[in-house]
Amino acid sequence: MFKNIVPAFIFLSLLLIVSGCKREKYSFGELKAPSELAVTATVVGADATNPNGNGTGSVVINATSKDALTYNIDFGDGVTKVVPSGAITYKYTSPGTADYTITVNAVGTGGAVSTFSKRIKVFVAFEIPAPIIAALTGGSSKVWVTDKSAPGHFGVGPADGFSPSYYSAPPNTREACAYDDEITFSLGANNRVSMTIDNKGTSFSIAAATGFYGTSGGDGCYSISTGGARLLSFMNATSGSTSSVSSGIQFTVPGNGIINFGTGATSYEILAYTPTTLHLRNIGADGNSWYQKLIVK
Repeated sequence: MFKNIVPAFIFLSLLLIVSGCKREKYSFGELKAPSELAVTATVVGADATNPNGNGTGSVVINATSKDALTYNIDFGDGVTKVVPSGAITYKYTSPGTADYTITVNAVGTGGAVSTFSKRIKVFVAFEIPAPIIAALTGGSSKVWVTDKSAPGHFGVGPADGFSPSYYSAPPNTREACAYDDEITFSLGANNRVSMTIDNKGTSFSIAAATGFYGTSGGDGCYSISTGGARLLSFMNATSGSTSSVSSGIQFTVPGNGIINFGTGATSYEILAYTPTTLHLRNIGADGNSWYQKLIVK
């Protein structure tokens, strides 16, 4: 009788041990991908005049769908973020106009994903150094004129140089039309700078550039439209200059690009500046580097 009881006891013990070693089962729920995923991306400040935005680089993104627990958003510039609400205002930072593909992954139960991509074009204005903004505009607007009393207020040199080694104008020796222009730099929204010029009806032009301004002839004064207020585009200088000869910043003037006297250039490098003086360099239509010095009126 006891012989049967012992084996039965051992079997029951083994059964309990085996039962206790069973793995616990976990449930992740039903795999359900979000449906009706929709994405909008609105570039801040975009309008008919500025189709790619106001230069801030900000884009308002909204993703919506059914059954989404969260959203992973790839902004197309190497940055990805988890955005539980699906709504975010993202700021692009690379200066210039560029295309970006925004990819939104809506995550549902069990990790199931639905994906939607949208391509946008965004303009990001160059961040102008604060000292240059202060010098040009004084925080609002500032009027400049030719520094006609300074040696080298007009000058020309080789394209690969940074000084007027070919010609440097002595004080008060140029045409009257080269001295009466008033150039106003104004500070606008988002630290953008615009420029207006009152040339009193005529501006000086070098002979090589007269065709660029719609006229013809030698060095002299011509009736040239200055084009009203023009929003300037700033960037790092492309001349290969060093800090010993330049600020390292240049700007482009829309339209005919004229500032004070015309050389056929539209881009100007800021060589030096103070709150009351400004020294500019450009490459003219003749392939030479041209210089002008301005002073606060």
